[in-house]
Amino acid sequence: MARAGLTVERLVTAAAELADEAGFDKLSVSALARRFGVKDASLYSHVRNLQDLRTRLALYAGGELIDRIAEAVAGRSGKDALTAYAGAYRDYALAHPGRYAATQIRVDQALIADSPALRRTAEITYGMLRAYGLDEPDLTDAVRLLRSTFHGYCVLESAGGFGADRDVRASWDKAVDALHLALEHWPRERTR
Repeated sequence: MARAGLTVERLVTAAAELADEAGFDKLSVSALARRFGVKDASLYSHVRNLQDLRTRLALYAGGELIDRIAEAVAGRSGKDALTAYAGAYRDYALAHPGRYAATQIRVDQALIADSPALRRTAEITYGMLRAYGLDEPDLTDAVRLLRSTFHGYCVLESAGGFGADRDVRASWDKAVDALHLALEHWPRERTR
């Protein structure tokens, strides 16, 4: 019997809020149960364990992130799409640090295949990169370059890791410009 109106959806939404407030690493079943004023055991009829909760949060946050990116890149291509994509990514990472951290955990590939949001992430990202004339294996390499650059920048910025007087946004814009140039002049892998 569900107590306090608990559902998986309510738990995941509350977990997202808690992760943003306290940090993804502080997310626990006990902390979530306290938020609802129930005992930990009440949550286990909705989530199997902490890993299940974190995985559900990762999929939820990934869906939110790609929704924002999709809205930003709609009708754009090339540098305009890349700039919009990068901006939506950064805005989400900075506004929702706990949710963003959840998107970085390793999720079982079978769950990814079953997730419409994560399939959409691949479609939008690869679609944006195809405008640069990229095909596999270059697409995968370019995705890894973008993800590692965006992630590294956002993590450093969130932690206050940029101490120089230069405006952080100006450096971000310069990094996106550099990525655009790299994508335009991509060293394509020769097919055999």
